[in-house]
Amino acid sequence: MSRPFPSRNSPPSGPFVRVNGKIRAREVRVIAVDGKQLGVLQLGEALNLARASGVDLVEIAPNAVPPVVRVVDFGKYRYEQAKRDKESKKHQHANKVKEVQLSPKIDPHDLGVKTEHAIDFLCEDMKVKVTLKFRGREMAHTEFGFQVVRKFLTDIAPYGNPDFQPKLIGRGINVMISPLPRNKRAKNPRQVEGEAPAEPVEQAEHNNHPNDRVPLERAPKPQMESPAPDGFANNPFAQLEVNR
Repeated sequence: MSRPFPSRNSPPSGPFVRVNGKIRAREVRVIAVDGKQLGVLQLGEALNLARASGVDLVEIAPNAVPPVVRVVDFGKYRYEQAKRDKESKKHQHANKVKEVQLSPKIDPHDLGVKTEHAIDFLCEDMKVKVTLKFRGREMAHTEFGFQVVRKFLTDIAPYGNPDFQPKLIGRGINVMISPLPRNKRAKNPRQVEGEAPAEPVEQAEHNNHPNDRVPLERAPKPQMESPAPDGFANNPFAQLEVNR
């Protein structure tokens, strides 16, 4: 009977790396700690070399003949591998494609909203596919659709370039836009506008000038009555005369 879900004791997903005694090959090609290739050695010799250096023997190319191993600390090796995977994921956004649909009679405000969305995608290193579809008799005047697409491409020119000129395919116009390199790409206007503007120095100094401050009238502090000789401030018998 097959299990519908993986067992709890199953190893975690991901590439399995053999370390030290888990390496099964008799001979291995060894790379030293400093990166030098030591050639093909017996597995026992490679393990003794790793023990002498106080590090591990990690198999980095198991499919090679013979397998390639590296004398390195396993914790450091996993850290470097995770760092390389993270860097590679940053460049995977360019493979993502976002679609923006237009129409020949699109409202200028709607066109501006579509342009802002496309700029957001391009600033995140994503490709943008622009599609403009004609309906009914709109096919008789395709020039209006090309005008809309050219206006769209002009507005996003600081952020991306079309891979090819707009083409009429079937009942629509298609064009693919790739983001510009980050060093040549303009900043996203939404992020720039989202930052709070700093107060000018002259204006701040003017607001803090002592002559411009309006003095506030402070109410006089209430004076406390001096305590009577007997130690009570409000003694109801203070005015009472005692005949002796």
